Amino acid sequence: MTDFTTKLPRNLYRATQVQALDRIAIEEFGIAGFQLMQVAGAVAFNQLLEAWPQVQHLRIFVGSGNNGGDGYIVAGLAREHGLGVELIAVADPQQLKGDARIAWQWAGERAVQVIACADFLAEAHPAHLHTVIVDALLGTGLDREVAGEYRQAIEHINAEDCPVLALDIPSGLSADTGEQLGIAVCADHTVTFIGMKQGLLTHRGRDFTGSIHFSDLDIPEGVYSATTAPAPSALRIDINITSKILVPRTRSSHKGSHGHVVVLGGDYGYGGAALMAAEAALRTGAGLVSLITRTCHRPAVLARRPELMVLGTEDEGAEIAEQISKASVIVLGPGLGRRPWGQDLFRQALSAQIAHNIPLVMDADGLNLLAQRSANPLKRDNWILTPHPGEAATLLDCSVAAIQNDRFTAVRSLLQRWGGSCLLKGSGSLLCVESEDSAQAQVFLSTEGNAGMATAGMGDVLSGIIAGLVAQGHSMQTSLCCGVCIHGEAADLAMVAEGERGMVATDLFPFIRQLVNPSIA
Repeated sequence: MTDFTTKLPRNLYRATQVQALDRIAIEEFGIAGFQLMQVAGAVAFNQLLEAWPQVQHLRIFVGSGNNGGDGYIVAGLAREHGLGVELIAVADPQQLKGDARIAWQWAGERAVQVIACADFLAEAHPAHLHTVIVDALLGTGLDREVAGEYRQAIEHINAEDCPVLALDIPSGLSADTGEQLGIAVCADHTVTFIGMKQGLLTHRGRDFTGSIHFSDLDIPEGVYSATTAPAPSALRIDINITSKILVPRTRSSHKGSHGHVVVLGGDYGYGGAALMAAEAALRTGAGLVSLITRTCHRPAVLARRPELMVLGTEDEGAEIAEQISKASVIVLGPGLGRRPWGQDLFRQALSAQIAHNIPLVMDADGLNLLAQRSANPLKRDNWILTPHPGEAATLLDCSVAAIQNDRFTAVRSLLQRWGGSCLLKGSGSLLCVESEDSAQAQVFLSTEGNAGMATAGMGDVLSGIIAGLVAQGHSMQTSLCCGVCIHGEAADLAMVAEGERGMVATDLFPFIRQLVNPSIA
């Protein structure tokens, strides 16, 4: 887990919700908008000095709204601090309104000179020594592609060889989805205010934000709990949630106390996928793990992990249905394939789930086979679906681009169509589960994990971790949330140990065991 994420709030909001919180602070709590702007500018300027203590010059790009107003405050503070300042305005400051206009006037009183963006871009302006660029162009309300001078300004910022501080959000990034709206500022550090924007932490968001610092601008806690305040759109989760859940075992426990995971998968050429899922379930603490796979894989499986019980589908007299019926939880999909062999195991798993009410964790080709029923979709409350964006697109009969353009809507749609508990994997993985105290589904966002996880087998390991937790008696929702966080944090620890590039799925196993024992971690 990246250090800065531990300091971020749990509650995540959409742009309109943050605007509502801002309005409540001003209208119901009597805090002047310009006062909030001054605090935001001061917080941002202090973070800038902390991040780049040798800074001598600021190049500040401002737009026409309150985000630009924050930029004017930073410019004035920089002048008071004795720094050189170039303030480049896309919008004519004479046309500014409200608090942004007051901020411009305040900066002018501190001898801040404004340069029209068109004039600035028309000539070469080599950066001064120790220059930091401040992005105060576009705020959270942006909902269309960046164009015109704003686009040209962003292109210039991204082309400069200077560190960049973004105010509230990198200009051009959707606060709601994390999608790049044509073009976005690539910041090294983002200071965001009042409410944590959900789009900063998922999809492309993390490509543009750099490190994130959050400030509530010292507004009263009552703003967030006011009767008119919006409920958070999502909740951020990380490895810290597991410490209260993964408590030490009772001394009298035995292997039967911790459940039986049955993994189905591993067609010809894909035996490793099912093996990794099974081993992950063992490392997570399942008492028993059985693997139902092609008979030819048995020697390799037992050579790698002799603690597994292996049933070969070509074994004489193999009682596959009977073995599945003994499961505390089924894992269906790793290496399953879509040929008749995989289709037969798929049918048997779903039949056993209905007959014996067995929880089911479904991944990979299990999801692709499930999607073939989309014309008449099954909907069950006792399964966990774990698609990546491509599999999610298949399950929802849409394009991958549609999934990624609004991951929050996509994960809610998965739950609505298929039921159970749903995970949409990717940068800033999203989880959607039925809320225990509300008719609304609850969305969680995990800030664990890194780019080293973009490699084969990671999803197989995750499905085994989740199943191992279900087998030990945790609810499906708890198992999904904890499993995703353990998986991502194990990858983060593996990254710290040996780096992102070259990480493989089995590198996570030593860290998984460490993380499921938080009392000794």
